[in-house]
Amino acid sequence: MPLRVDESESDVDREDEQQALHEYYVLGLEQSRLDSGPGLVEFERTKEIVLRHLPDARCDVADIGGGPGRYALWLAGLGYAVRHRDLVSLHVEQLTAASAGRDDIDTAVCDATRLDLDDQAVDAVLLLGPLYHLPRRRDRLQALREARRIVTPGGPVFVAAISRWAARLNGVLVEQLYRHLPEILDEVERVERSGELRPLFPGSFTGYSHRPRQLAAELRAAELDVVDLVAVEGPTALVPDLTERMKDPIDTQVVLEAARALERVPELLGAGSHLIATGRRPAH
Repeated sequence: MPLRVDESESDVDREDEQQALHEYYVLGLEQSRLDSGPGLVEFERTKEIVLRHLPDARCDVADIGGGPGRYALWLAGLGYAVRHRDLVSLHVEQLTAASAGRDDIDTAVCDATRLDLDDQAVDAVLLLGPLYHLPRRRDRLQALREARRIVTPGGPVFVAAISRWAARLNGVLVEQLYRHLPEILDEVERVERSGELRPLFPGSFTGYSHRPRQLAAELRAAELDVVDLVAVEGPTALVPDLTERMKDPIDTQVVLEAARALERVPELLGAGSHLIATGRRPAH
């Protein structure tokens, strides 16, 4: 009987979490998020990190939790066939419109913990969003195991996570959200203890944030070999005039070089917004 109660409460909690997720993403902000400031750095850095381990041969790639499809369109432009899946119907509609007339992108609404793809269906997996919105470890491990299931042996799985300290460094220090949300000053300490980013108002971002070692440990628990773990933006995310700098080619190069130079410094791994762990399904 206690097990049934726990399962019921878990289902209710998950429904609440998904409702909060949808309330945020239906605002449509994700479509343009990668077009300025930290988003530009995140996009450029993520592409180069993925290309380090993506198979050279043009093959099938799954973009799970791929949002409006910026990475799916990029991959298709490089010659890959992309299976895009996202929990938010608006994102699937946006990618469907953006990829009209193409036959190299397949998109559908789907839950990262229950994928509709066959075993070993793809040669690489991008999991660049789902772990943001899975506060329970068992659900994160399930999403990772699903990614492992659908990738061929030896294939890479790219897993993004929000840094545990992003709320304080970006939300408080850089964006000064406390000016209109003073409660964030009390909330940020709880976030750093639990990792959970609770919604502060209807439609606000809600999610989960990782410590670097924790992210690597979860990949290993899902039976993925950890090939690499890097900070995406690193301390460059703290630059206040980043949007302006990214308009200048010389400044852009300086920013990206700084992110690359600091990406594996242990003391600085969490000093940015995002982490990417590259896992690999064992060949045998």
